[in-house]
Amino acid sequence: MDSNITCKNLPNLVSSFIDTFVDFTVAGIFLPDSPSLPFSQTTCPSPERLVALGDLHGDLDKSKQAFRLAGLIDSEDCWSGGSSTVVQIGDVLDKGGQELKILYLLEKLKRQAVKAGGNVITIHGNHEFMNMDGNFWSTHPSGLDEFRHWAKWFRIGNDIKCLCDGLEKPKDIYDGIPLCFKGVKQEYVEGFRARIAALRPTGPIATRFLSKNLTAVVVGESLFVHGGMFPEHAAYGLERLNNDVRDWIFGLSDKVSSDLYKTRDSIVWLRNFGEKVVEDCDCSKLEHVLERIPGAKRMIIGHTIQKGGINGACDNKAIRIDVGMSKGCINGLPEVLEISKNSGLRILTSNQMNRQKRQDLGIHDVHGPSEVAVEA
Repeated sequence: MDSNITCKNLPNLVSSFIDTFVDFTVAGIFLPDSPSLPFSQTTCPSPERLVALGDLHGDLDKSKQAFRLAGLIDSEDCWSGGSSTVVQIGDVLDKGGQELKILYLLEKLKRQAVKAGGNVITIHGNHEFMNMDGNFWSTHPSGLDEFRHWAKWFRIGNDIKCLCDGLEKPKDIYDGIPLCFKGVKQEYVEGFRARIAALRPTGPIATRFLSKNLTAVVVGESLFVHGGMFPEHAAYGLERLNNDVRDWIFGLSDKVSSDLYKTRDSIVWLRNFGEKVVEDCDCSKLEHVLERIPGAKRMIIGHTIQKGGINGACDNKAIRIDVGMSKGCINGLPEVLEISKNSGLRILTSNQMNRQKRQDLGIHDVHGPSEVAVEA
């Protein structure tokens, strides 16, 4: 009886072993057995501690620094945030060459956080949509190389699976992808093809990792979206929006409305609330958005780099958290936003912010020079 069960399960055990081997070869990570939440809710209750991280753009070292700044990972890069909820605002992809390693790190932390009673929520940025749409104009050459390396080992794994009776023969990941591209140098073609194969809708990386992203989420009193939101986006419905994008990634629908992710006024491209001059932000539209979303008192966004660090606009109803930390951006010092029931809103930073910024935005030091608060 036990022997029959072992034989019956052997193909799946072989497949799991191969996948684990490929994962470790690509990212140097063994993913925990405990699964992460497959798809976060569009609306989440207010946690005791909420941490928001800005754009990461392929910089693994800066990503880890940001997590450590908030006490979310330990020296072994494992979850140490307890019951904290984390929202990463999007743009993991492009501008750097460690995008896959960050995706794997986030997946590991999602699984570990759930086991500890916490949660890690990831959001789509414009660069996730660009890559799923086959637009690589902002991709760094090292990013092409990382995906080329992934494709090599992923295909080796599939070839081994094809030798095992009882396993479904995997489809070639390059199926339907051209052998050359106009304007792409020959040295980059292999990485270009690998990136398309991985990130297009139904692609292995898109379905495994990006399908778990939300495009907009409300956690407690905070609306999170990468670029910004207009009243018409709120009227479309956050749950409908998230489901539409997820269905597109899984190949259940042919496309997503370009008004939601492709145009200048789409929610991942908007810059109306990230303007350098605070007075130029579209506060009136923001008020209408918040009125349409029950419980939301502020919108937290990334996308537009804030060279002076995390700051607020529209009476702190718009909090801008993209500090350009990636070396592919402006190599900014990592900063994260913390929202807790006891302390309100705080900016955690590795460097004391300049005094003028604090005076202009009503930000003051608390608990030493490395933590400053945004008055709600």
